[in-house]
Amino acid sequence: MAINEETGAILYGYKSCGTCRKALGWLKDHGLELPMVDITKTPPTPDLLRRALAQAGGRSRLLNTSGQSYRALGAVVVKAMADGPLLQALADDGRLIKRPFLVTPTGPILTGFRQDEWEQVLLSP
Repeated sequence: MAINEETGAILYGYKSCGTCRKALGWLKDHGLELPMVDITKTPPTPDLLRRALAQAGGRSRLLNTSGQSYRALGAVVVKAMADGPLLQALADDGRLIKRPFLVTPTGPILTGFRQDEWEQVLLSP
């Protein structure tokens, strides 16, 4: 599968994020060119985050638990939040979202960079 701007794929990330840079390098190495949307300026919508949560099988796949925004809120507060308010908090502050956050043209949403997962979704026929 070739992903590019025309396919409807969206890659959210942050240029200072080492994992995002690693993912961009992996995409380039595999001939998959995709610009990165700055997740701190234009976070994914609550609807995209809701889809990601449904696919992820748990909140931990969506949350950037090592970031300052998460620490500022506090793990106890985040765990106590219902899904609706949590998704809105993520949409309001992209730094709370695990990155990179890749919306693929075929439907899966990938959070974080797990090479085997990216290979399965993006390189499998």
